[in-house]
Amino acid sequence: MLMDMPPHRQAKLATRLASYLVRNPLIGLYTLVLGSLSLASSHFDRSGRWQHALARLWSKLILWTCGSPFTVHGLEHLDLSHPAIYAANHSSALDIPVLYAGLPFQFRIMAKQELFKLPILGGHLRRSGQISIDRTDARASLRSLSAAAQTIRAGMPLVVFPEGGRSTDGHLQPFLGGTFYAAIKAQAPIVPMAIVGAFDALPMNTFTIHPTRFELHIGQPISTEGMVSRDMEALSARVHQAMSELFYAHTQLTTPRPEGEGETAGPAATKSEA
Repeated sequence: MLMDMPPHRQAKLATRLASYLVRNPLIGLYTLVLGSLSLASSHFDRSGRWQHALARLWSKLILWTCGSPFTVHGLEHLDLSHPAIYAANHSSALDIPVLYAGLPFQFRIMAKQELFKLPILGGHLRRSGQISIDRTDARASLRSLSAAAQTIRAGMPLVVFPEGGRSTDGHLQPFLGGTFYAAIKAQAPIVPMAIVGAFDALPMNTFTIHPTRFELHIGQPISTEGMVSRDMEALSARVHQAMSELFYAHTQLTTPRPEGEGETAGPAATKSEA
């Protein structure tokens, strides 16, 4: 019966079976083992260095298991002498492994509060100093953004998804205001980045992984020096434009969605999602 299927149907079935029988179980195993090691290491390494190293190993194993070649472009734009906010597009659960595998320095990430409640992963997030965002509580969101700004001022880079959640069609979405509030509060530059290929490999609402080439493109930093809160919208528009140019120059998606580009929804309207 399998041999009677058209070739494209056979290929789809093979990809689905590989995901459900091999790739997904292996990723679950990596998460269980390395997540447990991360939790254990947090009791004697308060710097987070060991936890970050384990997260990088977890990420590289996932990308290898996905059968996806991975390249990073624009490393020359990194200035590690000063902390910055690194802003990336978000369209897949594989974005996190791409960022951990691709960025050659320790960082913290803003993630939705729900992830902190998950077994193993939630423990890793809490113990490794990641920043939780409660999308349902404006005051709690502002407290989290102030903590993010303090993290940056203390010298730790921060990775954020300014869209606030995963894109359902792969396109860059309008931005929320939290990223720009934190950047201006910390007077930290924003480094625009574009993740290409993750959406093709694993879009939302599916567990079937399609081996696809992944690329991480890093742009030039955008200064926030001297900016105040009323500059949030202009900063958002500038970062959106930079990320849009990076993304659409390297993806097969060629038609950006014009409505709402660069819009912000106020500093408390954050729903950063990992």
